[in-house]
Amino acid sequence: MRRLGIILLLVINVLTINALRAQQAPIFTNFSNSYGVINPGYYGLSEGVNAMATYRNQWTGFKDDVTGKVVSPRTFFVSADLPIKVLGGGVGISLMKDQLGFEDNTSFSLGYSYHFDLGMGTLGVGLALCLNNRNVDFSQADPLQGNDPAIPSGQQSDMLFDMNFGMFYMVPETFYVAVSTTSLMKSKGKALGGQSTTSASFVGDRTFYLVAGYEYQFNNPKFMLNPSMMVLSDIASTQINASARLWYNNKFSFGVNYRYEESIDLLVGFVIKGVEISYAYDINTMGLKLPGSHEVSVSYRFKLDMDKQPRIYRSIRYL
Repeated sequence: MRRLGIILLLVINVLTINALRAQQAPIFTNFSNSYGVINPGYYGLSEGVNAMATYRNQWTGFKDDVTGKVVSPRTFFVSADLPIKVLGGGVGISLMKDQLGFEDNTSFSLGYSYHFDLGMGTLGVGLALCLNNRNVDFSQADPLQGNDPAIPSGQQSDMLFDMNFGMFYMVPETFYVAVSTTSLMKSKGKALGGQSTTSASFVGDRTFYLVAGYEYQFNNPKFMLNPSMMVLSDIASTQINASARLWYNNKFSFGVNYRYEESIDLLVGFVIKGVEISYAYDINTMGLKLPGSHEVSVSYRFKLDMDKQPRIYRSIRYL
């Protein structure tokens, strides 16, 4: 416990000292289905193969007033993780594509989580190596002043190498709490070319996350309430999500999420043959006449019998 406390203190100090302004990372209303992307400490904690995919269309149909083009943010990711007993933890992989106007980002990560038995649960401490391809087509920009030398021309792209770090503590079927950061190094790419006279360049979006959740079982075993929360911050801005989802017979769920000063979100989900399908619709509360957002998430989990012994055949025909 003392060694763990020292590790936590060092990590918090490093993250605090190096916290700088960055662009905002993608958001998900079904955030409990995105832990494999934002926290490598989560890898392998589900004690089986855990695969998921999410597509989010934020402010669906939102258009640029000048060009008339749809510029609503769209994000898609897939991820998978599983425990590796001989390694004392789990491994995970993820791929995410994020489009925002004329900016297009693709990221790939591969990581490992080491598991510690701690109290009634398990603590996963993970690190993921990431490759981020950032691409912006500046030719689609419409500056107030033409031929602005501060704005690069044409299409600019760069590949950034970075890391994600996370700690995830889970007591199965009871509660979990976790902290993590993405783009830990906040890698800086090459200076943008074209007509730019500035030192502008692509920079990693370092973002900090705090998540927690709890499972409350009613006297009627067919009903279970799952409250959860997530706080994410890039120091320049902070977002708070509070969610509650009611499950019936582990097959159907209904819930609501509140994103502070931004939206009220409706959640619905169901499970078919082990496949969980979740849908969320965001109702904006910012008063900017922005359209709603749609999000669909699909996940599949199945446990592995890690302690299964080889079958011993007595019949001579199997010798």
